[in-house]
Amino acid sequence: MSYEIDIQRVIDADHLPSDQEFRIWVEAVLKPRLPAAELVIRIVSEQESQALNLEYRGKDCPTNVLSFPFETPDVVETDLLGDLVICAPVVVQEALDQGKSLDAHWAHMVVHGLMHLLGFDHQNDEQAAEMEHLEVEILTGLGFPDPYADPSDVERTT
Repeated sequence: MSYEIDIQRVIDADHLPSDQEFRIWVEAVLKPRLPAAELVIRIVSEQESQALNLEYRGKDCPTNVLSFPFETPDVVETDLLGDLVICAPVVVQEALDQGKSLDAHWAHMVVHGLMHLLGFDHQNDEQAAEMEHLEVEILTGLGFPDPYADPSDVERTT
């Protein structure tokens, strides 16, 4: 299995995942689905995220993750999957707001973005249920909690 991951950190931020963490998360998604893949993970500022979100989705605000699948012409064989653009400040703020560990939220953003690159979506309830089920399966397999669980439903032991 061969996965080429170009990690571009274009923002200087604390507590960004390591290359090894990104690789583990990517492989957890891709190994059961693709024998080989090439992708870019670009870690960006709010300004870059907002500009891309406006240009490609018509939304004038930064967002946590954007997925840009590579659309291969039928006559070309390539392992190029696409690009993930992850906004570090948004991910950090969401983790704080949602009471999640930063590592768990970073992992979720990578898994969620990759699912989009693989063609999954959440435009309707059926699609959302399928995509969320797979994300939960992958993330819990990595030792992270269910990202969709209500934190108030989680039993706390002290």
